Amino acid sequence: MQPTILLIEDEQSIADVVIYNLRKEGYNVQWERDGRGGLARAQTLLPDLVVLDLMLPGIDGLQICRVLKGDPRTRTIPVMMLTARSTETDEIVGFNMGADDYVTKPFRVQPLIHRVKALLRRVETAEAGKSVISLHSIEIDRVNHTARLNGTELDLTPTEFRMLWTMMSQPGRPFSRNELMETSRGEDANSLERTIDVHVRSLRKKLEPQSDLIETVRGVGYRFVRK
Repeated sequence: MQPTILLIEDEQSIADVVIYNLRKEGYNVQWERDGRGGLARAQTLLPDLVVLDLMLPGIDGLQICRVLKGDPRTRTIPVMMLTARSTETDEIVGFNMGADDYVTKPFRVQPLIHRVKALLRRVETAEAGKSVISLHSIEIDRVNHTARLNGTELDLTPTEFRMLWTMMSQPGRPFSRNELMETSRGEDANSLERTIDVHVRSLRKKLEPQSDLIETVRGVGYRFVRK
């Protein structure tokens, strides 16, 4: 799956450079140019990484970082601060607010990309070490390839298992049909994007009476709800 990066930056010229180069690396990049919109987008999108300017209209980047790191839904999302504030004091304040990295402007593109990759690898490593997810009445075990609903084992296809693991690993985050299709690539990976809806219907049926835990996000795809 393409990692999703949310860029919150009000300068068009900088945003253009960052978006172009990150998309060239294969990342799905979303952009917000003001603080309030950026915070709201981060809370709904639940991206894999936030690249955050500090001097923003509406809400400044430090406040956005503090809110994200104080919310259980978003606290594990890595935040890279990208700012013209270059003093040691500014950097210390940024890290104290919960930033995972701090890059000053002007910046060089390739080092920025390497630091983005390093943060995303850190997240992948943490995810790789997690083999069991228990949420609501469902427990899914990636090592033993089992899933249980209220203690009863579910008979899931490989595609259904991978889709359920993906959505449960980031509850509340909307996944597009294309992302779920990428997740499902395996022995039965010849499916077209529209067949994701068929797999979801089958998965919901097997999860009854908890089928509403997989929620349709209109115009996007699906998510495992966080209640």
